Amino acid sequence: MGVKIAVVGGGSTYTPELVEGFASRSVRLPVDELVLLDVDAERLGIVAGLAGRILARRGWPGRLTPTTDRAAALDGADFVVIQLRVGGQASRFRDETIPPRFGCVGQETTGPGGFAKALRTVPVVLEIAEEAARRASPGAWLVNFTNPVGIVTQALLDDGHHALGLCNVAIGFQRRFARHFGVDPERVGLEHVGLNHLTWERAIMVDGVDRLPELLERDGAVVAEEVGLPLELIRALGAIPSYYLHYYYATADVVAEQRDGETRAEAVMAIERELLELYRDPALAEKPALLEQRGGAYYSEAAAQLIASLHDGAGDVQVVDVHNEGALPGLPATAVVEIPAVIDRDGAHPGPLAPLAPEMRGLVEHARGYEELAVRAAVTGDRQVALRALLANPLVPDFRTADALLTALLEGNRAQLPRFFPG
Repeated sequence: MGVKIAVVGGGSTYTPELVEGFASRSVRLPVDELVLLDVDAERLGIVAGLAGRILARRGWPGRLTPTTDRAAALDGADFVVIQLRVGGQASRFRDETIPPRFGCVGQETTGPGGFAKALRTVPVVLEIAEEAARRASPGAWLVNFTNPVGIVTQALLDDGHHALGLCNVAIGFQRRFARHFGVDPERVGLEHVGLNHLTWERAIMVDGVDRLPELLERDGAVVAEEVGLPLELIRALGAIPSYYLHYYYATADVVAEQRDGETRAEAVMAIERELLELYRDPALAEKPALLEQRGGAYYSEAAAQLIASLHDGAGDVQVVDVHNEGALPGLPATAVVEIPAVIDRDGAHPGPLAPLAPEMRGLVEHARGYEELAVRAAVTGDRQVALRALLANPLVPDFRTADALLTALLEGNRAQLPRFFPG
């Protein structure tokens, strides 16, 4: 018996890669219907056209259904993939440009920009999840790739939804390390710990042997360049920080660069315009090389692998955003952490991990307080809670900055924040 997968935000330029991931796992994951849902009918038509050609070329036996009808998309779905962007790239541009005016990092998932995105996104995702609870198949899984993944997934789980969060950072590291050591990715396991976009690799297990010390000793300079941090810092930590840690460890440098350079939003908008023109070509039946510059590398692999394992109960280990449930000692059981877990039909099952070192735990606990308040602010539309959330954010220095920055963020996003601006 095949399954129905609904992709919310199916007009994303990521989607051709995602459908390719599903098609390549058709034995493990027999999909009867793949629904692409989007509010932008024109864009959806372009993306679905290429997706259909990719699937036809692969001889995929399922049915591809593009639609703007959310109810129809969710009806009977076994898996709902959420990959939307409330406000589009224009909102991302504001996330990246408003905070630097106040001396803060401007980024769409981290710091005050990520907070603005959470305020826009959490209510919309919860609304979709509530409709899915009514319309989807019993026990249907929500797989959230929408940023900020940790905060959005926390909101879903706090509200009682059957959900897991997914990020491409861990699989990107796994593939990089596999190439470095000349082995298949399946032979590489990571001790990936922390919060979404606030993680460290504490071990790189290749065939059961930790190769991290060797990597830092012999090729630490390469690693440092890839994550944008000094080698001496990485060696002091004894772990590899994700790229996103450079927003915390090199804040002043980042802010200085952002004041003078092109935003990532502008670069992505240009890439997306070119991608959509390529997608219009009726002769194109494979994802173009330009898609690699869009970001989100290996997302399709991670998403398809996760859904396949939830479907067939493979019991393999994958990195997901999930309730801690005691896996990382010292953090609340209900805190959403990003860690390895065994994936089967019942969901994700994290195993016990060593406690975080003090220098990691302190930053995680700081960010955890912010994330808890961010969820509450997004759900309630309460300005005082929002102010407390910004005060708790590790990348906001003081009250005066938080107060003025909050006003600017709320005004800049007024159209997407009905809970803060009712009526």
